[in-house]
Amino acid sequence: MFSQHSSASDISYSIGARSLLLLCLLVMATAAFAGNKGKKKGGTVEPIYALPMPDLLPPASQPEPPLPYVADLRPLIRHTVAQQQGIDVSHYQGRINWDEVAQSGDVSFVYVKATEGAGFIDEFYLRNLYGAKRVGIPVGVYHFFSPAASALVQLENFRSNVDPRQQDLIPIIDVEKRGKGSLVQFQRSLKAFLDGVERMFGVKPIIYTGVNFYAKYLEGKFTGYKYMVARYAEEFPGLSEDVPILIWQYSSTSYVDGIKGHVDRSVFLDRYGLADIMLKK
Repeated sequence: MFSQHSSASDISYSIGARSLLLLCLLVMATAAFAGNKGKKKGGTVEPIYALPMPDLLPPASQPEPPLPYVADLRPLIRHTVAQQQGIDVSHYQGRINWDEVAQSGDVSFVYVKATEGAGFIDEFYLRNLYGAKRVGIPVGVYHFFSPAASALVQLENFRSNVDPRQQDLIPIIDVEKRGKGSLVQFQRSLKAFLDGVERMFGVKPIIYTGVNFYAKYLEGKFTGYKYMVARYAEEFPGLSEDVPILIWQYSSTSYVDGIKGHVDRSVFLDRYGLADIMLKK
């Protein structure tokens, strides 16, 4: 208890202590009030002040898709009866009634097989050549290239049986067999044969092949030639390179008046027509 004779300094100290005590009680009451305000009935404490949400990060950039092949950029082409149609024939078709073929009105050109490999001569070559010319259908020849025979021997077989002066159309070289040798050897032999035919006719021959065969064995090596391509479907997507495709052989099971059994059918593509395969005389 206090003494009756307390000094002024003691009184001042006592007042300051009381003020400090009151201030502490006020702070504690304020904190308790705030704590009660931040509670829900379920007992979950809610924050009085909500922190700002951070900015959402932009999505990670995706890699660019690879560019499509040139073949994929080529628009799909459909064959129609309005296009100029052609056929190619050999001994497999037997005797052909060329008058009926001409009267059918849907054959604008014809290629006939002349030779194959080192010594084969198609027995119906001259019959078909003269028959088509007699009824006024432009006609040309094709040679089936064999990787098993040398280019020189095959060229001699072709020269001995084909007279360029009898032809209306640029010759076609049928390339669809790879053989067992190296790819380089195959490509060199084919190039030598093509060069020999070019010397004979004064123009580069047309190469006949398939879509898959070109991609595997010819791509990048024969871009200076024009092509006749076999693909038996309703739509033609193109080759693996942007090379000129004059003719599309779209069927091997067609029928034509005057020919017994199946026959190959072809159409010109893009802007090409009969004038692009005619020999200049």
